[in-house]
Amino acid sequence: MALIKLFIATLAITTVCGMYSKKDDVVELTEANFQSKVINSDDIWIVEFYAPWCGHCKNLVPEYKKAASALKGIAKVGAVDMTQHQSVGGPYNVQGFPTLKIFGADKKKPIDFNGQRTAQAIADSVLAEAKKAVSARLGGKSSGGGSQSNSGSGKRGGSGSGNDVVELTDANFEELVLNSKDIWLVEFFAPWCGHCKSLEPQWKAAASELKGKVRLGALDATVHTVVANKFAIRGFPTIKYFAPGSDVSDAQDYDGGRQSSDIVTWATARAQENMPAPEILEGINQQVVEDACKEKQLCIFAFLPHILDCQAECRNNYLAMLKEQSEKFKKNLWGWIWVEGAAQPALEESFEVGGFGYPAMTALNFRKNKYAVLKGSFGKDGIHEFLRDLSYGKGRTSSLRGDGFPKIQKTEKWDGKDGALPAEDDIDLSDIDLDKTEL
Repeated sequence: MALIKLFIATLAITTVCGMYSKKDDVVELTEANFQSKVINSDDIWIVEFYAPWCGHCKNLVPEYKKAASALKGIAKVGAVDMTQHQSVGGPYNVQGFPTLKIFGADKKKPIDFNGQRTAQAIADSVLAEAKKAVSARLGGKSSGGGSQSNSGSGKRGGSGSGNDVVELTDANFEELVLNSKDIWLVEFFAPWCGHCKSLEPQWKAAASELKGKVRLGALDATVHTVVANKFAIRGFPTIKYFAPGSDVSDAQDYDGGRQSSDIVTWATARAQENMPAPEILEGINQQVVEDACKEKQLCIFAFLPHILDCQAECRNNYLAMLKEQSEKFKKNLWGWIWVEGAAQPALEESFEVGGFGYPAMTALNFRKNKYAVLKGSFGKDGIHEFLRDLSYGKGRTSSLRGDGFPKIQKTEKWDGKDGALPAEDDIDLSDIDLDKTEL
């Protein structure tokens, strides 16, 4: 019976920890290590963003492990549990599971893996990206047909070097674009159209700049008439915008300019509208806080009351209010951190807050070494007014105290439960020999 209980306990622990273990060649990636291991690394990475309850994710596990073993020493294979580390996938518009992205030479522009979910297909894609990285470092170009041969041929997308435009057809349009988790801009063109030919280099340049954020496709409307007729395409080029999960009736007309900068600006604005709100991270160590704040224009810090002064329901109400505000101001791409009051004395000293009253809020511009403190009420209206003024560049600021980024003490992550006073030990007087007079 004891062995059965031990087996069940072991199984439960394994389930909680995720789908990969330390014995596997798949690296567990988290909020704490993603920046250092992947973004700041020279290695080629393929990263799976998954949820433990996802059936497709579970089916992928054996093939993904097999690919990781095959690529060992050549490229790195990692996995992020999005139920535990949502903020890692936020910048990459991860909305479905599993999502696989290849982080090649340019870590800021990961490539979506859309191939078959087999070890061979995964390994082939990673090796192809590794080859591109080597060619880029040597100053050469990867082999493949030149883009000039496509002019007037009805082909605008492809896998050749420098062409990130996806070639769309009647056969793949629904699968790739409609009901997709990605944001799409699609050009409907005709090979003989002069304006289409003028747009082509601008479209390709925009596709490269928007890689990893918005996907750009091109469809020859003279050949793939089924799709073209669905959208009543009558002139060329016609550009349509498809938000994540769009159907035919949801397509919107593009109304921006036709220079690559115009396309990028227009698409980025739409991407920000559709991006998930930034996660409110608990500042449990230096790495988490710096990763969330250093590269952002502003980082919002909330100092919440001690758990004994404000139990789980109270704290969750504060976090829900912060989440609502992060949704409203998500286009600003700010970082969001919360800590328990008095748990980070050096941080509070840097901002000259705390010690006398919680909750409190500050906003840090690390690049300018300036910060602002919420002077109004720590409520929905007071916080909104404070953040609105910051978004307009208003508000009183002060210089950050101390040199460098504020020091963060390592703390345990909140378990989501109510706080409890430490149990007091009972004093056993049985071993003490006291005479009656002492009693």
